[in-house]
Amino acid sequence: MSDAPPITRLPDPAAYAEAVQLALDASAAYYGDGTSTLDDDVYDRLVRGIAAYEQDHPAQVLPGSPTGKVSGGAVVGDVPHTVPMLSLDNVFGAEQLADWAAGLERRLGRPVTAWSVEPKLDGMAICARYRRGRLVQLVTRGDGTAGEDVSHAIGTIVGLPGRLAEPVTVELRGEVMMTAAQFEQACAKRRAHDGTTFANPRSGVAGTLRAQDRPYVCELTFFGYGALPLPVDDTSELAAGLREWPHSQIMQWVAGQGVQTTAATPVAGTVAGTLEQAQERIEQIAASRPQLSFGIDGIVVKADLAVDQEQAGFSSRAPRWAIAYKLPPTEKITKLLAVEWNTGRTGIIAPRAVLEPVELDGSTVTYATLHNVADITRRGLLLGDSVTVYKAGDVIPRVQAPVVHLRTGAEQPIAFPEACPFCGDAIDTSQERWRCVRGRACRAIASIGYAVGRGQLDIEGLADNRVQQMLDAGLITDFADLFYLTREPLLALERMGAVSTDNLLAAIERAKSQPLSRVFCALGVRGTGRSMSRRIAKHFGTMAAIRAADAEAIQQVEGIGPEKAPVVVAELAELGDLIDKLVAAGVNMTEPGYTLGAPGDEPGDTAALPLAGMSVVVTGAMTGVLESLSRDQMNELIERAGGKASSSVSAKTSLLVAGEKAGSKRTKAESSGVPIVTPEQFAELVAAVL
Repeated sequence: MSDAPPITRLPDPAAYAEAVQLALDASAAYYGDGTSTLDDDVYDRLVRGIAAYEQDHPAQVLPGSPTGKVSGGAVVGDVPHTVPMLSLDNVFGAEQLADWAAGLERRLGRPVTAWSVEPKLDGMAICARYRRGRLVQLVTRGDGTAGEDVSHAIGTIVGLPGRLAEPVTVELRGEVMMTAAQFEQACAKRRAHDGTTFANPRSGVAGTLRAQDRPYVCELTFFGYGALPLPVDDTSELAAGLREWPHSQIMQWVAGQGVQTTAATPVAGTVAGTLEQAQERIEQIAASRPQLSFGIDGIVVKADLAVDQEQAGFSSRAPRWAIAYKLPPTEKITKLLAVEWNTGRTGIIAPRAVLEPVELDGSTVTYATLHNVADITRRGLLLGDSVTVYKAGDVIPRVQAPVVHLRTGAEQPIAFPEACPFCGDAIDTSQERWRCVRGRACRAIASIGYAVGRGQLDIEGLADNRVQQMLDAGLITDFADLFYLTREPLLALERMGAVSTDNLLAAIERAKSQPLSRVFCALGVRGTGRSMSRRIAKHFGTMAAIRAADAEAIQQVEGIGPEKAPVVVAELAELGDLIDKLVAAGVNMTEPGYTLGAPGDEPGDTAALPLAGMSVVVTGAMTGVLESLSRDQMNELIERAGGKASSSVSAKTSLLVAGEKAGSKRTKAESSGVPIVTPEQFAELVAAVL
């Protein structure tokens, strides 16, 4: 998985003392109001550097050092915990996990026969105290021995009921978080109030839990990860059970009380009989990380049995029977240096953030996505801002929010374009996504080049320079005009001989018989791509049916929500003349397998198809009868067989087709228990539709 990350090297006592103070200041800010001068990765490196220096210079350890202390020693509270609320020690890879487990088993003098494996939730730990089933108090972790009373937040936290299913007296422990949707809502409320945003979901939680006088309420989410008896109920049957039950049984009881746990998520806690099985589950949880609506920064592995936990005991800051398997950070803080504006092939004017280079999840990030002007305004971004950057789906870098408390006053407003960056014409600003008033005509060469490319119409011999020649000569204005070209005008073009002309006309003629999914994809409808085009074509069967569909009908296609559906309908209306020209030219407007009949006919049922309901990933070079198929053709084959083509292995993957030189995807599939087949085996599986 991952190796131990680098540390901040401290060369002398002065650097050590400065590092200690910096860590304390950052920790105090983070646990105070959710702000910090350091992101998590930089803070962790700093603390590891402090620990390394102290190991080499034990006589120089400062009393205020954050090492060995919960919350870095920066937080105090006035509500004592019934049992210390400690942190976890960390490991950073399978080898370190094995070393830790071996040490635990040496301490116990026997093997651990049950390992609990759960996601490490990226929020703030709290304890929730119930009296006779009613929630009466919320307390933060604080310094581990006492925390802050935040009971004013009762009623604002999803997953933490006001009453349990049973009238019991108990303390539940868990993590308070913001989901992606809750974070967006909280930022919108805060910006409307004071013009600022939260830096990230974690800081949003920290600030929200402590806020008592805000005129607005931000919703939070709770996931329980433990329970223990309160002293007033220490002799009850439940108290005895909570001391004797395995951790996994305690979590089942917690969920049964109506409290949210991870059990209903893709990263549900499980019990492994061996460390090897625990490592497999770690890999599965890590693979699911990009698809989660909430943040995790690792996986917690612990001895499941109460007897093992009791015998292993605790160190001064952490239980000896549990460890946090840390994952690489997917979020960092860097500087927003500039914003570039580009016009896409559909005329959409899109901003791109230019960043001070930063290492993020194994790669150097210099550019990041900014959606549109409205998004920039909502986030309150300024040039020169320190911004949090994350990888959406662990692939695409995106700017999340400005870190407002790091502003110096030198930041400047972002200048929005007054004319199209490509052609200089006016901009239509009536929608959130600004667009050149010329629409697709602005970038006609890009729009036509996309339409004729592989995966769409697949017309060979139409490079950009040839398309530009045709545009300049007035032979075409859009890609539908290609189907009306004749031999003589093409021969008149520079460096266009008889053979190349005949080959091009033959390729254009062949393109008329492409399936509807490819023709639809060639249109370049905003919000759709190759995969979505296949789903739309498969769902409706004919172009006429697609054009007749309203937003509600379009929304029935998998993956199209209430926001995207009206955009698709509006785009199809805008493309009406182009589609009419395609129809008149004799271009196919039906998806294979669809039989024209009475109105209301739909493509046949897919339940009997060989890949029905399966999510399939393809990696490596195909061989055998599949050798000539491109990756997009493989995806088409998967969906024709009733499956869903995916580009990454996750917990939802049903099958991996692994060809020659299959790399990390095969490794991830093996560790996650995903079935793997060769191209030849896959060809046999889908032979009926091949």
